[in-house]
This record gives sequence, C-alpha cells and structure tokens, in this order.
Amino acid sequence: MRALELLAPAKNLECGIAAIDHGADAVYIGAQKFGARVAAGNNVDDIRQLCTYAHQFSAKVYVTVNTIIYDDELEATRQLLQQMSDAGVDAILVQDMAILSLFSHLSPLTTHLSLHASTQTDNRTVEKVRWLAGIGFKRVVLARELSVEEIAEIHAQVPDVELEVFVHGALCVSYSGQCYASQYCFGRSANRGACAQVCRMKFDLVDADGRELEHQRYLLSLKDLNLSAHLEELAQAGAASFKIEGRLKDVSYVKNVVAAYSQRLDSIIARHPDQYCRASRGHCTYTFTPNLKKTFNRGFTTYFLHGRQPDIFSPDTPKAMGEFVGTVKELRRDSFNVAGTASFANGDGLCFINQEHDLEGFRVNRAEGNRLYPQQMPRNLRPGMALYRNNDMEFERLLARQSSVRKIPITMYLEPTAEGYSLSAESATATIQCEHQQAEKPQRDNIIRQLSKLGGTPYECSGVEMPADFNAFIPSSMLAELRRQLVEAMKTKPLNPITPIDPISPISAPHYTHSYLYNIANHLSADFYGMKEKTAFELQGGDGPLMQCRHCLQYAMGYCVKHGGQKPTYKFPLYLRLGDGRRFRLEFDCKHCQMNVYAE
Repeated sequence: MRALELLAPAKNLECGIAAIDHGADAVYIGAQKFGARVAAGNNVDDIRQLCTYAHQFSAKVYVTVNTIIYDDELEATRQLLQQMSDAGVDAILVQDMAILSLFSHLSPLTTHLSLHASTQTDNRTVEKVRWLAGIGFKRVVLARELSVEEIAEIHAQVPDVELEVFVHGALCVSYSGQCYASQYCFGRSANRGACAQVCRMKFDLVDADGRELEHQRYLLSLKDLNLSAHLEELAQAGAASFKIEGRLKDVSYVKNVVAAYSQRLDSIIARHPDQYCRASRGHCTYTFTPNLKKTFNRGFTTYFLHGRQPDIFSPDTPKAMGEFVGTVKELRRDSFNVAGTASFANGDGLCFINQEHDLEGFRVNRAEGNRLYPQQMPRNLRPGMALYRNNDMEFERLLARQSSVRKIPITMYLEPTAEGYSLSAESATATIQCEHQQAEKPQRDNIIRQLSKLGGTPYECSGVEMPADFNAFIPSSMLAELRRQLVEAMKTKPLNPITPIDPISPISAPHYTHSYLYNIANHLSADFYGMKEKTAFELQGGDGPLMQCRHCLQYAMGYCVKHGGQKPTYKFPLYLRLGDGRRFRLEFDCKHCQMNVYAE
C-alpha cells in the first residue's frame, strides 16, 4: 500500500497550523534565511511549535533551505540546519550541494532529518533524478513542466526515490533554478529568494526588422496550475507527494486549497482502499464547501500534464481573475446588472478585461440581487463584457472563522492490572495505581462517558473496550487522570529515524553546456562538482540563456509548424522588448521543444 501525501505551503505558523487542520499531510515553510522566499521567513520557535502540532497527526514539516549559498554564509547555514533538526523538522529542501557536506558536521541526533532535492535543482530527466537519489536524496521535487508520461518513466527507472509533484498554484515560466532574468535586470537573484518576477511584466514582441507583432502584453505570464482533477493518474504514475505552491499566500488561500485537495485525495483512497492510504492521521470536518475558483488564481491550466496545450498563458494580466460570475447586461449612471446565476454581497471585488486588454477591478458598494452599485462606476465597463469575482466577501467571512476541525479516531482499551488499571490506545498506554473496588451498580456507561471527553485534544473516541466481566468502580477523577496520561503518551511519539547520509565524494554530475547553470556559489559546491572556481551567474554572469522555457510564443501564436501551425511570416530572430527599451532575443530550440531567452 502506498501513502499519498498532500503537501501545503506555510507563510508562517498560523498558515502551517491551518494547513494541518484542513487536511495537509505535510507542510513546507521557510526559516529566517536561505528559503527561496525572502519575504516568508520564520523563527526557530515558530517552526518548533509547528512541528509539535503537526506530529500529533503524524504530519511532517519540511523547511526550505533552497537558495544558493555564499562562502561567508556556510557556517550560518550549518547552524541553521542544526537548529532545524533540534526543532524536530522532518526534512530539508535543498538546492546547494554544499549542504551535503554541512550535514556531515551535524550532531548524530539528526538521524530523523532527511534531504529533499528542491525543484530548484532542475529535475526534469531520469538521469538527474537517478543521480540525486545516488548521492543521498530521499525525495526529488520534479520540474513543473513534466507530463504524466515523463513522471511515470522516472518512477519506473528510479522506483526507490520519492517523487514530489506540483499540483496547484503559480507557475514559473522558466525551469526552476535556471532563471537569471531577475538577477540580470534588477540584481535580484531568483536563486537567492529575491525574484522580481520579470515574467509578470509587459513586453512588446518584435521581429528582426523591428516589426511589432504584439504590443505591451504579458507574454511570459502563465496561468496558475490546477491538477485537482488528475491526482489519481499522478498517483498511478508514481507521485508520492502532491504539492501546493504558495508560501506567500494568506491563510484563507491555504484553508480553501488544502481542503479541496484533501477531499479529492480521500475520494481516491475510498475508491482504492487496498492500494492507497493517507500519509498522516485524522479526518477533517469543514464548515464550508471548498471551491478553488474562489481563491487567488490567474485562470487555470493543466500545463504540460498531457503534453503541449494551447492557452497556458495569460497575456492580458498577471493578476488574479477569480471566478466567472456572468456578463454585464445593462448600465446605468451609478449601477449595472449582471446576467448570470451568481449571488453577490456588499464588498465583493469584481474585475473585467477592457477593450484595451487591460484588467480593471472595482469594489461593490451595494448589491441588490443582480444589480450592483460600485463605489465608483468603472469607466470602461461595457454591456456584454465577462465579469469575474476575485474577492468573495461571504466566502472570506466563512474562512475567517474556525473552518475545520481535525480529529484522530481512537479506540480505548481499559483493563485491570495487579496494582490498578491501564488504559491503552494505538501503541500508547497509561496506568494508575488504586484498589480494585467492586461496583454496586453498572459503571460501563459512566466509564465510557468520562474517557470519551477528548475535547481540546487531537483525538475523538470511537469506542471503549473492557473485559466482558468488568464491573469495577473507578472514581471519575482517576478516569480523567488515565485519559490525560494517555493523550500525553500518544502526543509524544518519537520521530522515526532514517539512515544518515554519509559524506559524499565529488562525482560526475549531469552535464550543463554553460558552467553557471550549476549554480555554484561557494567552495564546498565547487569541490563537490570537481570544479576549480565558483561559476554562479550571481558572481560572474554568463553568456547562455537567462531563461529556459517550455512555454513557446511561436506555438502560442499559431506559428509552430511542428505542431500543425502556419508558416511564420516574420523575420527571425524575434525579440521581447520591455517598456524601457531593453530587448531579449528568443531562440526556438525545436529539437527539445523549448524556447530560450537571451540578453541582447
């Protein structure tokens, strides 16, 4: 039987606890440094609290240490790794191979801590995954661009390594770890957690003669990933962990998305109870109906799950569109009505794409049925325009309150001992010493009632079993003490040890044409790869591509002959041009079905 893990993002402790409460089997969170999201750092105490909370449900906590590391940061990184181990963290997500060397200098008590290869290590081939498994990584986070067939092939060739796949959230247009556009344009390294999101900016598309093919559109901005309808085929392909993107998202995003995916995983397991199980314990009771359309999204795509697809990018806006709620029917001076079945509330946020292909948003001041009174009438709103809701006030109110309770059902076993009584559940046992007193009247109902009072704990009582001839009187205070001790014993299970990683000698790694693509920023990584110098783009630049993209503008415009498009009429090369005039040459690598972006 294979365990399926739902992996949720946590910007902070609040989001992490909410993720566990709403059905996550594991949470990934950033520490104060080196976490690939400089705006999402957390202190050690908060991470320790999250570990304590998650482990009650056998859920896990993974910490992102997936930036490239400079030489003067190596000791701070080692100390951070030790702190994370001491806090009870289950795994570290890694990009920089220096961490393999740092691991050998940690306390021997880190045997519960495993290493996961971050998607920043550019994991898109069988060869790369096999190499990572061979040097000690328990899990590999695959590139978002892979198809279900490619995932299945990797699993078939490297069956012993856990495969983690992204299933929901924002998409980077470049293969992760191989994007240097932010560093080149603004001195903000994506591999250092400071991405300026060049891909969400407006560009012109021009040909070699200077002819403008597209004017000021978001040509590299992708829609958001949504594979909620495809989890079963991913599981069949060998995926072990289903990852939701979003360490900068708020708690309502976490609650809604985690609940939606948890319910889908539960339905898969219900259909295949002999094949799959959840990776953690407990079931959730929700006060709302999860709806992915109501949470931040730029429109949804399955990306390359089933091969190259049209309509994967969002050229009109990089912002959240939300859910379609109808079309504009009739305009008045201070209001308009909507043709559709959606209901509205005061304070809803709505938006539309205007005739200039720009997104406009506004707030509903008052809703009277399907007639809406905005704070200020949008100037470019026209009859017939599609209307979207990107902030649903009623839904947000539901999520602002306690919206889920997670409980682990347990059966308790009460038995007499030579010195008193024992109460056990699962692998935990509590005992008390007291005299055996024969009851004058039946006590079973009272015993069950007292032992079932588990409110405020992660557990709920699904039954209390006693010997058939049990007829003892036990004071309620002693039953309460037995119950308290049992709960504490179940909550303090030790972490499972793993096989520690031995120090790694430099070995032959998968080959990159340009040395900066190895992202070597310190001497330990250079030694690991057998190189004489540090080659990271952040240190010395590079003459190769700034981005490697599976998204292809030729295909998107209908000019990919390989996929049945018409023959291009423009002159190569094509260029992307920012509003300030900077140009980036596009290379269409049709052999690998890839678009590369170069600095001019």
